[in-house]
Amino acid sequence: MSTARAVHFREHGYVVVPEVISSTDLPLLRDAAERVTARTRAGEWPHRRVVGKQFPPWTEEGMHDVWGVQHLMHPSLGEPAFREWYCSEPLLAVCRELIACTQDHLQMELFNLLVLPQSTSFSLCWHRDHIKPEATPDEEAEALTIPHYGVQWNTALCDDSCLWIVPGSHRTVRTPEQRALSWSNIPTSDPPSSMPGAMQVHLKAGDTVFMDANIIHLASYPQSPPHPPRLTLHACIGDARGGSARAVGILQHGLAWMRDEKGFGLSGPGVEMWRKLVEIEKSARETGEEGKFSQEG
Repeated sequence: MSTARAVHFREHGYVVVPEVISSTDLPLLRDAAERVTARTRAGEWPHRRVVGKQFPPWTEEGMHDVWGVQHLMHPSLGEPAFREWYCSEPLLAVCRELIACTQDHLQMELFNLLVLPQSTSFSLCWHRDHIKPEATPDEEAEALTIPHYGVQWNTALCDDSCLWIVPGSHRTVRTPEQRALSWSNIPTSDPPSSMPGAMQVHLKAGDTVFMDANIIHLASYPQSPPHPPRLTLHACIGDARGGSARAVGILQHGLAWMRDEKGFGLSGPGVEMWRKLVEIEKSARETGEEGKFSQEG
């Protein structure tokens, strides 16, 4: 039987869930996030999202101001708190509920961190994660019928109001007005509130918003300081029953380092989740899906 929040998630494309992080884990994760952010800004961690580039691949070249830190479970970061929370039962229980699957189906995927740039403000364009902005209405309608086999989320370690979404848009073709504001991967100069149906998501520290990957959304990244800091965990988990359906969206972030289970000390449910990821990564290499990208810009 579906729960009220699972129904809300399916109908509206998002749901906010409080306290997926315990009061004990919240300061531990916040401290770890501050450490990896400092290392990334200092140039000590090369896996970062750089200002001026919205989508992967991100390289070590270009601006050093960042809006994200990649691969939080990487052993070289030395922050086991991230891995432990990603594999924790309170989080996995919500994922199973929203995906409508059992633990045996869960597949390890991405775990990153979103922060604010220090030297300038930055904004993403309005987009769906896996449908090109130039898609025709017919192409868009067809793409929206394809199951995702997974869920993604933002978990705020500090209060966060950077995300804007269009509830229900994961099931509907863009209107002409919406298309005019999201026709390319160039960020619009119009304020987010100008998008028809848009809603700003306000998260308190410890809140999590779970989202459908094809809900229309953007994030605004004001310069910090003076804006208060953003430390928001950005991650996803898949349903292995989808086979290679999620391969491009996940592997475009570069997960070759995750081939070695011993390298990042998994235990419990994380081991089987990891094995499922390795299987689709191997399959993608054999079929040529690895190396492709969902978006450009």
